[in-house]
Amino acid sequence: MNKPDISRFRWNVITRGLAAVVAVFACLFVSGPTTRAADWHGIEPLKSRRADVERELGKPLPADTASSALNFKVAGGMVTVTFVTAKFAQTKKLSPGVEGTVLLIVLQHENSSDTPESINLANKSGFTREEKGVMAVYINQKDGITYTFFNGRLKTTRYAPAADQLAGSQGFKSLR
Repeated sequence: MNKPDISRFRWNVITRGLAAVVAVFACLFVSGPTTRAADWHGIEPLKSRRADVERELGKPLPADTASSALNFKVAGGMVTVTFVTAKFAQTKKLSPGVEGTVLLIVLQHENSSDTPESINLANKSGFTREEKGVMAVYINQKDGITYTFFNGRLKTTRYAPAADQLAGSQGFKSLR
């Protein structure tokens, strides 16, 4: 009767375990990161819903009931939150599950002292700059953020879906 080779058994267990760990990490790196838009106060385009927005910002200002947007008065200005409608989802060939999620967050800054320099936009990667007279617009399509400056002062900040989220809408089919 032969005795089992314990050292060989241990080696097989260790190598199989390491192979499994390597396979898991390979899957994570090959699949790549999930595209997500930047969020504001925990409100994220194509993820957050009306209840999430009202929980964070409170009761919206009275508005037209036919509108798909809510307006909120906040410290420093106004916030308008627009939601994905059935028509928009259909036009963009999005999953029906994204209907009713946040599409766009627009902050209108009343008296901001922020400048492109004070928020370090020149050194932030991913931003492109467009200028028209006294207006400068910094756009980061990857993260869905746009800053608009008028006479060097921040006037609006927009949070939208990341460019990859709307391009071809392939990322939406799995959202529910």
